[in-house]
Amino acid sequence: MKIVKGKPKFQVLTSKSELKNQLIRIEKAGRTCYQSEKGKVSVNSAKKFTAMIIKRGHESVIEHSSLTVKFFNLSRGFTHEIVRHRLASFSQESTRYVDYAKRGEEVDLDKFQLHCIAPPHRNEKEKVKLENGEQLSLEDMFANIEKYYRGLRKAGWLPEDARQILPIGIKSEIVVTANLREWRHIFELRTSQFAHWEIRIAMIALLKELKKILPGIFDDFQKVGVDKNGIEYYQKK
Repeated sequence: MKIVKGKPKFQVLTSKSELKNQLIRIEKAGRTCYQSEKGKVSVNSAKKFTAMIIKRGHESVIEHSSLTVKFFNLSRGFTHEIVRHRLASFSQESTRYVDYAKRGEEVDLDKFQLHCIAPPHRNEKEKVKLENGEQLSLEDMFANIEKYYRGLRKAGWLPEDARQILPIGIKSEIVVTANLREWRHIFELRTSQFAHWEIRIAMIALLKELKKILPGIFDDFQKVGVDKNGIEYYQKK
């Protein structure tokens, strides 16, 4: 069993050049609404234009866009939350077809390890008392699940059957594509102080990156505090 402290990561799969072209596309689309085409559209003019239309609440214009992000080093708890955003497309690591006992091309039912995500603000070795008086840590509990999963696999169960006992903390990956208006909606919900720590950490890190490469789109999201676990939270101003 390998436990990873909760530090979700991401990779923006849409190129920076493509994203900048999308800014220009947004300005061209928006100026069609107002019949206000004038001069050459550039990244700088698009930055000012998109900031203006967002301030006015005319966010439908930024739907002429697409951003694809791969998230990894996170749990299925994260993926269960992100897929609730229905105006997005998802490609997720499958627990049916991914064989956790596979090492390269070989299946090793004796030495494989499950990878699980632990909360960064919790001690995975801290013992807690169960109803029967036994004391176990999160690390012990994950190890037991690995033992039971190994037993089912050795008994001939396929991964799609044995996965029934896998914890929500099992490590996973997911690719998400949405337009920029939907990403704004995701950030509004998932960077707030009420968002779960794992998805909040990931979305704040992504938000900070997008502020750099997509000026004007996310500038109104600002840090407003830090919670008791030392995790930032943001709010749309």
